[in-house]
Amino acid sequence: MATRSCYKHILPFAALVTMETINVTLNTLFKLATRHGMSRHVFLVYAYGVAALLLLPSPFFSIRSRVLPPLTSRIMLKVFFLGVVGYISQIMGYTGINFASPTLASAMSNLTPAFTFLLAAIFRMEKVEFSSVSSRAKLIGTAVSIAGAFVVTFYHGPSLSRTSSSSTSPVLVLHQSPVQSPQSNWIFGSLFLTVEYFLVPVWYIIQVQIMKEYPSELTIVFFYTACVSILAAIVTSFVERDSSKWLIGPSVALASILCSGIFGCGLNNAVHTWALHLRGPVYVSMFKPLSIAIAAAMGVIILGDTLYLGSIIGAATIAIGFYTVMWGKAKEELSEMGTSTTITDLESSPSQKAPLLQSQS
Repeated sequence: MATRSCYKHILPFAALVTMETINVTLNTLFKLATRHGMSRHVFLVYAYGVAALLLLPSPFFSIRSRVLPPLTSRIMLKVFFLGVVGYISQIMGYTGINFASPTLASAMSNLTPAFTFLLAAIFRMEKVEFSSVSSRAKLIGTAVSIAGAFVVTFYHGPSLSRTSSSSTSPVLVLHQSPVQSPQSNWIFGSLFLTVEYFLVPVWYIIQVQIMKEYPSELTIVFFYTACVSILAAIVTSFVERDSSKWLIGPSVALASILCSGIFGCGLNNAVHTWALHLRGPVYVSMFKPLSIAIAAAMGVIILGDTLYLGSIIGAATIAIGFYTVMWGKAKEELSEMGTSTTITDLESSPSQKAPLLQSQS
């Protein structure tokens, strides 16, 4: 029982927190690489190609280790559609980071729980009962998270710390300075990132449906990463006319591609697919707000920008919304466990009520 509880609760929590840390680090590395001239289109081709190569043996091991249904053309069509959604989401996200910053991406990622909850409710993957305390908590928490994301993105407020151009000591940040990121670029970046984080829950929902038909996480991720790399190569051949962009030498660009391919496209997708199969899309998306705090820590080490009052207010608001939704989700799960236990006890009871329950089910 303890091992099962650890696998279902503690392990997904630790894995998703770790992946949020890795994702913020990879976004920062990508931003540095684009400043050195790396094309985001070429980046996607190579990064997902590296991930596909690493996962190449997975279909063979999956088939040998367990009994799986046949990999039909219907499933592969869904994987292709997953790849299309994933590619559009990724190119929108990296374009947004290119216009703005990784910290803005971390802030905008907090729209994902709201979009996920709404889409899951529409497709009846999530129960919404206004008379239920847990449903009201999730709705209120979603609204608060969205409000906090907008505050941390669009409201600076007074500066709480100052840095000089000659200073080499880093300062805690949640924003790039206006000088480094003009307002027009900031707005464009916000729009692209909003599209990305609307498509993320769509990706989650499609992934869950595929896993129900073919429950092999690594095999699905292999075909997905290969599909995205091929799609990216096709698009890049049209939009990237400079052939020199395809040549990547030993540089920060190569480090970004390799790290993103191994930890981002490969490990990240595998962990999220496993967590989706185990806990569902809403639980997975709820870890996105943690990237705000992680981005702040990365700012101390790398960015060295200014801390604003609006960033603190927005981050605190997001944290409140995040834990409100998580409380509602936990309360709902406890209620479902209690109901399941009650029904099991009634069905195992020799009383006259058992046949009535069975006849009504």
